[in-house]
Order: sequence, then structure tokens, then C-alpha cells
Amino acid sequence: MSKYSLADKVALVTGGAQGIGLATARHLYERGASVVLVDLDPEATILAAEELGARAIGIGADVTDIGAMQDVVARAVDAFGRVDIVMANAGIAPAPATVRAMDPALFERVLDVNALGVYRTVHAALPQVVENKGQVIVVASVYAFVNGVMLAPYAMSKAAVEQFGRALRGELAQHGASASVAYFGFVDTAMVQEGFASSVAQRFEATFPSFLRRRLTAAQAGKAVADGIEDRAPRIIAPRRWTVYSVLRGLLNPLLDRRTERNATIQGILRDADKRQITLSSRDGISR
Repeated sequence: MSKYSLADKVALVTGGAQGIGLATARHLYERGASVVLVDLDPEATILAAEELGARAIGIGADVTDIGAMQDVVARAVDAFGRVDIVMANAGIAPAPATVRAMDPALFERVLDVNALGVYRTVHAALPQVVENKGQVIVVASVYAFVNGVMLAPYAMSKAAVEQFGRALRGELAQHGASASVAYFGFVDTAMVQEGFASSVAQRFEATFPSFLRRRLTAAQAGKAVADGIEDRAPRIIAPRRWTVYSVLRGLLNPLLDRRTERNATIQGILRDADKRQITLSSRDGISR
């Protein structure tokens, strides 16, 4: 398959004011695309677009609001005449906690942003993507296939996004368009730094093999996405060392699930997480 040229294409990127979204937008811009950045904070999003240059605009919008996302697509078409690429990247992660201890409102908010927000973003842009034989990129995670203990809603949402992207790729082929699923390991963004700031989270992260804990930069993640778009790749996995796990997940996951159940260190961390979160909730008068 020939390379998909980014020159003169128009890309819409959610979660675009910082982190992976902004880094991807920068790579797309440098390769000739015009870029529409979308994020919750209008001022930060507009400033990020101004830093990219004249072929970028920033729009503040909530990906969980389908009307807002339809308006974003309309504004992108008004500004640049079309939308070829949509990257549904906006997402949130809770601080690691057990399902028993996590605030139900936060649990559901993660699913709303990370799963339904991705759907609403893509659905709003699909007419343009189909018309222009373009591409959809949905951002999953290695948490789509590793055990989601302590991050259950995040893992649930990323598994859902993986299935959504796979289905889209099959459905879009008849139109000459395509979809890719991006899977990232630990990326050194504000979300990851804040999520693993607590002592319980750090102890849990330490149970992962050291080579899997090494963090990718946002710039490296963004380059991987841009390269994947040019290749119309079905899967974009970064760092590449996670590819082996992805391929062998059917064999490895039952073994690692058993380890989670039986490893004394992991179970000790989970007990502490349960007690810590429940104690904090009781002190704050919050019913779980």
C-alpha cells in the first residue's frame, strides 16, 4: 500500500492542548497537515494552536457533548474546507484504587470520557472521513490487554476503544477510508505523573517488570501516531516492546491474572488501597 501523504490534509485532534495530542498535532503539522486542536480549556487550546502556526486552530469543547463535537467539525470545515483525519485522544485516568473503594461518580466519568467521548468524537467526524477517504485514530492503551486491577474503569474504557477501532476499520474499508488503534505503554505525561503520585500507586507500579515501566515521551508517542497514519497501520503500538505482549496476550494473561490473585506483595498493596480509600471516604462523609 502506498504511503498516505499528510500534505494538505486536515486533522482534528482531541486532547490537543498538551501531552500526546499536542505532540501528535505537531508531527502532523510539520508533515504538511492543517490541524484543529480540541480540548476542554479554550484558552490553553488556542495558545497551543498559535504555537503550531497559521495552519492550526484551537477550539474548546467537551468530547462527551455530541452537539459540541458536531459544532467542532463544522467549524473545522469552515476554517479549512474539510476534515480528513480525526484522532480521538482525549481521556482521563483515576488515581489507582480498587473498585470497592473508588467513587462511583468518578468510575462512570472515566467511562463517559474515554469510551463514549471517543465514540461521539468519531461519529461527528465520520461523514467527512468517509467523503475524503480519510482516517480515524482511536487511542486505547496497553491497558486494553493487561489486567486492569486498581484501574478498572480505565482498562474497561480502553478495551472498549480497541474493539471500536477494530470494528471501524472493517466498516470503513468499503469507503476507501481506514481506522487505527493506538496502544501506548507508560507515557511521561501529566496524567501518568499525577496518577502514580501516591505511595500505593508507586508500590503497585513497582510490581511491573522494569523494562515495561520505562516511560515513553509524548514526542515519541506523537511520532508513532504520525508514522502510523502515513502507513494506514491497523495498530500503532509504542513502545514497540509491548507488541510481543499484545501478540501473546491469550497465553500470558491467564498466567498474569493468577499471579495477581496469588502474589503476596500485590495482594498486600490491594489491601492497603482498600483500607486507605475507605478510611478517607468515611472521614470525608462520602458513601461508597
